Amino acid sequence: MSQPILHRTVDIDGLPIFYREAGNRDAPKILLLHGLPSSSRMYGPLLTRLADRFHLVAPDYPGFGHSAAPSTAEFAYTFDHLAEVLVHFTEALALTRYSLFMQDYGGPVGFRMAMAHPNRVEALIIQNAVAHDTGLGKAWKPRRAFWADRVTHEATLRQSLLSLEATRLRHIGSDPQIERYDPDLWMDEFAFLSRPGQAEIQTELFYDYRSNVTAYPHWQEWLRKVQPRLLVLWGRYDPSFDISEPEAYRRDVPEAEVHILRAGHFALDTAADEVADLVRDFLWHAEGGRLEWTRWRTAWATAGHRS
Repeated sequence: MSQPILHRTVDIDGLPIFYREAGNRDAPKILLLHGLPSSSRMYGPLLTRLADRFHLVAPDYPGFGHSAAPSTAEFAYTFDHLAEVLVHFTEALALTRYSLFMQDYGGPVGFRMAMAHPNRVEALIIQNAVAHDTGLGKAWKPRRAFWADRVTHEATLRQSLLSLEATRLRHIGSDPQIERYDPDLWMDEFAFLSRPGQAEIQTELFYDYRSNVTAYPHWQEWLRKVQPRLLVLWGRYDPSFDISEPEAYRRDVPEAEVHILRAGHFALDTAADEVADLVRDFLWHAEGGRLEWTRWRTAWATAGHRS
């Protein structure tokens, strides 16, 4: 049964927050948190593939995509603040229980949300998002220098983070078959990064990334204590995050399901079918998924539909 993708905006804390939505609202919910410098647009492949069984919601953070992008003087671009806005977003949409799909920046936003409201999270799906210092690769050397001395290293940081070549490399990484990647992926993102005010917004937010590194031990402790249902999907050609990170998650959560994909930092670029199949299998073959499926199927049939 084909499901349309809807494009909506809701006011959160005085800011227009844009989001994409697909699937029946009575179905089990997946909240999809995007990375840098992407937006909810990166999740289009999942919205079209999973909306037959799930209710999917993918917001744009403040400063990203089609959401409001107030200046750095008007809005504090920190991961704490983004998480706060996203918590209020879920409350405005009455998303009381959901699985979290977290990619790149979605990791630090999502971990903050999960730790603040663990009763709302049914499962975690992590796709190339880091929670261990060892997961930060060689590309992070100039970024760590920027955190230590912002004034001296800001120009270098902007080049390594916001240039056209950096935007392209985030997608293709070390994949030997670059012909698998649509150049529109990075050209559209670079056009977004070139908008007035974006360099300042992204630089400010990335300066706060150091707060994530400080928080890693707390996230690890939470994972070890809570033992959430955890699916880790990892694009092996990622140029920024180390391939050791999936096993670091498994050490924290021994029952985690881990898959290394023939993909890059944004796995949906080239492995959308595989990611969708793995997510569907993970969420539906656990007992909680089966019970939720029974509940949703009953409600759907009562409303006069067929699943």
